[in-house]
Amino acid sequence: MHRRLKRLYQSPKRLAAIIIIMIALLAFWLCLPRPLFKRPTSYVIDDDRGLLLGAAIAADGQWRFPYDDSVPDKFRQCIITFEDKRFTYHPGVDPLAFGRAIRQNLKAGHVSSGGSTLTMQVIRLATHHNRTIWNKLLEMIMALRLELTYSKKEILALYTSNAPFGGNVIGLNAASWRYFGRSPAQLSWGEMAAMAVLPNSPALVHPGKNRTTLLKKRNQLLDKLYEQKVIDQSTAQLAKLEPMPDKPLPLPQIAPHLLERFKAEHRGNGQTGTRVRTTLKAELQQQVSDILERHHRVLRANQINNIAAVVLNVETGAALAYTGNVYHPDEAQLESHVDVINAPRSPGSTLKPLLYAAMLHDGFILPNTLVPDIPTQIAGYHPENYDLGYDGAVPASKALARSLNVPAVKMLQKYKYERFYDVLKKTGISTLNQPADHYGLSLILGGSENTLWELTGAYASMARVLNHYNRHKGGYDAADYHSPVYQLLKTKNHQPEKNGLLDAGSIYYTLQAMEEVMRPGEEMLWQQFGSTQRVAWKTGTSFGFRDGWAIGITPKYVVGVWVGNTTGEGRPNLTGINTAAPVLFEIFRLLPVSREWFAEPEGALVKIKVCRESGNRVGEYCEHPDDAWVPAAGLKSPVCPYHQLVHLDATGSWQVTADCESPDRILNRKWFVLPPSIEYYYKTKNYQYHTLPPFRNDCAVADKAQPMEVIYPRNDAKVYIPIEADGTRGKMICNAAHSQPGTKIFWHLDDHYAGETHDFHQMAISPPAGNHVLTLVDATGNTVSVRFRVLDKEK
Repeated sequence: MHRRLKRLYQSPKRLAAIIIIMIALLAFWLCLPRPLFKRPTSYVIDDDRGLLLGAAIAADGQWRFPYDDSVPDKFRQCIITFEDKRFTYHPGVDPLAFGRAIRQNLKAGHVSSGGSTLTMQVIRLATHHNRTIWNKLLEMIMALRLELTYSKKEILALYTSNAPFGGNVIGLNAASWRYFGRSPAQLSWGEMAAMAVLPNSPALVHPGKNRTTLLKKRNQLLDKLYEQKVIDQSTAQLAKLEPMPDKPLPLPQIAPHLLERFKAEHRGNGQTGTRVRTTLKAELQQQVSDILERHHRVLRANQINNIAAVVLNVETGAALAYTGNVYHPDEAQLESHVDVINAPRSPGSTLKPLLYAAMLHDGFILPNTLVPDIPTQIAGYHPENYDLGYDGAVPASKALARSLNVPAVKMLQKYKYERFYDVLKKTGISTLNQPADHYGLSLILGGSENTLWELTGAYASMARVLNHYNRHKGGYDAADYHSPVYQLLKTKNHQPEKNGLLDAGSIYYTLQAMEEVMRPGEEMLWQQFGSTQRVAWKTGTSFGFRDGWAIGITPKYVVGVWVGNTTGEGRPNLTGINTAAPVLFEIFRLLPVSREWFAEPEGALVKIKVCRESGNRVGEYCEHPDDAWVPAAGLKSPVCPYHQLVHLDATGSWQVTADCESPDRILNRKWFVLPPSIEYYYKTKNYQYHTLPPFRNDCAVADKAQPMEVIYPRNDAKVYIPIEADGTRGKMICNAAHSQPGTKIFWHLDDHYAGETHDFHQMAISPPAGNHVLTLVDATGNTVSVRFRVLDKEK
């Protein structure tokens, strides 16, 4: 054997022949281009069942959908019958068909038949070879090579995805939608037969005399299908009566903004496939779009041009509907191309539920802890409620349900905006691009920018945590906090942990507060909204009436709606309650109604004594303790600071001490006492509140509490006094409160007498620019002073 090989290699001719054969085999193996098709494809999005939602033309101006390995059986039978009847048997080249083509061409005196198999046509489509004898031979070689590594099914799929169907339409999938407005799987025998004859002569699809030829070819194919018993006679006859494709139809544009988002993210992430099956439901998507269009027609009368909505599945965070805007591409002034769902906008009050939940979680408040609602100025920041009124103090849950701004700022001041900033980041809010100090306390009233996509995602995450609490046996999965998705991704299983970002009890009480039906204040028109299912919801309005928001939660769904102008222009009555809330509830009526509500997370709650008046943990002198279930962190929440033990005379009308009254005649009473500035407003809204009786004149008390308080300006405040329309300098209105009704207060500015007030303590002054001291003295000599600075307009 060794000697035989030695003689073989000693012969130069034999060696050269072996080398040539090896080179030829290598060339044969490497003759196919890689990848086979390099041309760009259209961006295509489908719904969760594969129904086309929208497509964008490819970069080279062709309607070419990405490769699809599923070939409809009707097309398979039609194309094989018409183009290559021995396709399933030959090795890529059909000698019989090739011989027949040569005979026909010789007889005709010109090329009338190519004899190409479907495999050879795939090669020609991939290489763009001109029709020459040499290229024909090359195609045959490459077709043989293709058959070695591709199955017949794959080759047919390659042909189906890349064959020309007339004009700029490439591939059966695109052609089916362009000519019939349906997917290939929905085409009839007559329609599919027309599709099968087009790649052979794509120009036949154009209107004119070619239509007769196309009709003739289609009917001939139907006759062949009948002869081969693929279809019966009645099917063939009915198919021949079907109309031929007319001018190309526009492709569906059910979710145009999501399509553009997919394109942008695809380019940014370097993904390969340009077709995606989304989580959207086509029917719901269309219904939501119709609702938005209907409301848009009304809003446009007020020059409100844009509206967006998203529907999420709580369990997965998957988008079920994604309407980024109305879609009016022919009206450029509307800027309807802007995807508002993913555009940063001022969120108004929509972050308040997250603050409420965070404060419950960290034990700063209990669900109904009283929060001050009085005129407030903090480092020049002066928040106001929507109705410009004050309640003195309100339970935290009511402050959230009524969307009161001043209590929200007071709560954030207590919680610290730096801590809240970190919570927002951890819930998936990525639009906070500046440090926490940049936003300050305005963070809770829309001082930042957020997207509808991430806000609804944060709400869905809270609902998901609550839903999973019992499933995880009292544990928390950090993966429950994630951004929404529009295509399902594989999720990793995490081991539940003992503690979470927000505990289930805090979230439960937050959603309870958001479910309040009667919402005065910003949500004054609550009566007009009804729903067949329980919904926890929140609205928001940005400064200047530029953005109207509404977000609603149920155990299964989250719906978010935004209304406004993409230009940022504000409009009168552009509020969340007037514009976004009606859309929110109309969308909820489209969703399946679930009678189940969030289960109470018993393991995350503790039973404690709570003061009925203050909503705090019971203190030593609380008169009406109630048993209440609260989040576990409530055990470390502050005790009631407002109840105190007071000593009264026998009539109960005066406070006394042991120095002016015999101890056996003193009545000891527990009394709910609010600070003067809170009491001033609180007693006007709460008739059951009783002011503390004054000390009897003969009872001098050195350490008695200050009965007087300046409401505005606060100490160290910076004040700007505007110039009036007539050019004169305006005035600043100062407010004070006194715990004793009817007491006179004497006002002094920089030690100069300014006036006196009785009962209603309000004084208008006009100090010049610079530093000032405001001093108040009551009739009994109590004194209080505040320093403030009036800003100079010129500086």
